[in-house]
Amino acid sequence: MDSRDALDVARKAGFDLVEVAPEADPPVCKFLDYGKYKYRQKKRTHKPGSQHHKMQMKEVRLTPQIDAHDLSTKLKKVRELLKRGDKVVITMRFRGRQMDHRDIGQGLLDRIVEELDGIGRLEGNPAFQGRRLVMTIIPV
Repeated sequence: MDSRDALDVARKAGFDLVEVAPEADPPVCKFLDYGKYKYRQKKRTHKPGSQHHKMQMKEVRLTPQIDAHDLSTKLKKVRELLKRGDKVVITMRFRGRQMDHRDIGQGLLDRIVEELDGIGRLEGNPAFQGRRLVMTIIPV
């Protein structure tokens, strides 16, 4: 069909004449809504990129007097977050006289790092920010 005749037929039907395969001989054209066509092309190109996980910062809070079972529950959650690809900030909050025993909190954080070896690694050393001891663990 001649391109002018095809364009007239497309306009009468309320569509656009869109060239979908310009490399073919002769070029292939279709009657369709050009806006919808461009939208679908855009969605097709963006779909693979949208399936990637963006790294987020997640926080887990504890105290130096945490029970063994509670600690194992928190570590289980940290492992899940690291496997998902998120950074995890572990914050240990000291209250009142707990500040006199900072070494207990430091030892607990060292134990956490040992347990997460192979899944995550420490990003910088734990540091005090006021009454909180903070460390960041990133996925391996």
